[in-house]
Amino acid sequence: MSPTGTSPLGTSPSSPQGLPRRRVLGTLATAVAAGPVLAACGAPSSGNSDDKPAAPTALAGKPSKPVTLNILDVAGNLALTQPIIDAFKAANPGYVSKITTTTGTAPELAPKVQAQQQAGNVQIQLVLTGTDGLSAGIQKSLWYDLKPYYPAFFPDLMSNYQPSAAAMATLAQDQGIELVWYPSGPLLEYDPAKVPTPPTTTDALLDWAKANPGKFQYAQPRNSGPGRTFLMGLPYLLGDSDPTDPTNGWSKTWAYLTELNKYAAAYPSKTSATMTNIAQGTTHLMASTTGWYINPRALGTVPKSMRVTKFDSMTWVSDAQYGVIPKGVSNDELIAAMKLLAFILTPEQQAVTYDQGYFYPGPAVKDVSITQAPAASRATLAKYGDPRFDSWISGNPIKNSLPATAQVTAFDLWDKRIGSTK
Repeated sequence: MSPTGTSPLGTSPSSPQGLPRRRVLGTLATAVAAGPVLAACGAPSSGNSDDKPAAPTALAGKPSKPVTLNILDVAGNLALTQPIIDAFKAANPGYVSKITTTTGTAPELAPKVQAQQQAGNVQIQLVLTGTDGLSAGIQKSLWYDLKPYYPAFFPDLMSNYQPSAAAMATLAQDQGIELVWYPSGPLLEYDPAKVPTPPTTTDALLDWAKANPGKFQYAQPRNSGPGRTFLMGLPYLLGDSDPTDPTNGWSKTWAYLTELNKYAAAYPSKTSATMTNIAQGTTHLMASTTGWYINPRALGTVPKSMRVTKFDSMTWVSDAQYGVIPKGVSNDELIAAMKLLAFILTPEQQAVTYDQGYFYPGPAVKDVSITQAPAASRATLAKYGDPRFDSWISGNPIKNSLPATAQVTAFDLWDKRIGSTK
């Protein structure tokens, strides 16, 4: 799928995790009606407009002129939202004249945005990010507080989310708009030819890793959805004292990971590397999620023959992706970016996020069923999905990912205690 423009920030043909962008077919709904818009305050101009961000009480119906939106994706979110972004541009010529999309990695995000802000030249108007990049930016106060704009742009925002997605929306601390949600994992994906009886408990996983050194793998949690879901799911599986406190409440988790580290394969920086390894037979078992099980098999990067299992008595750890707006964009850019985010949350566009299973199920708003998804999405999920997923989701508790500060702490501790040893 071709982007709507070429960004001065650089381009990439794949998502940050290395998956090719995929085309989602289907007719997209027209834009929602425009409403009055609140403008921003307290940040320098991006340099793309002579306008200074207005005070929070100032209202504007639309940008004074169409703007260019440079969108940076550090979560692979364009796989889900590129068709929606294209539809928005076509339907809203009064808001945007051009939209460019680029990709990057979550660890690169905060330093890049912070450098642009310190130079007074913010060139990124919207970031599509997972909880990793969201958390890093919250820690450094890089994102706008969007709560003042809810009445004008996102009326009934929280009540429109499905319950588990609404819980994940709180992690943004009003500094981002949740766009998609899924229960994630942790799941285990395996080659049935090499693993006829997959482990379904943490003890069985450790025993299997000991018997098959170097054949179990997960990617670095700081830049991997399956990696961080595995990390944050272990405290629930192991019965740690406080699954929300990686510093003081994860004694069993850190002991377990230290032992597992003796037998696990090296930790790649991207999830896609683990997919390549299992496809090539270098590893036989890996951490996965619903989406990472479905989508690479649908794309042909992983053989369809691979299988997935869950842990006994598992607790799902949710994952979500967000739209955040860096401080420093102009008033006109802020208006256009929030208009786009509101468009993505309409039910018609949310149905597109079923995609090819990358973030299964995908929609964050309630009452968006698979029957509303494009035909290509329905066909992919029927062929490559697992019919057990829905019962697994409904039959096990779902918990949020760690909040921003705790998540960054968990990544730092993993890097120091586990990742740095290989």
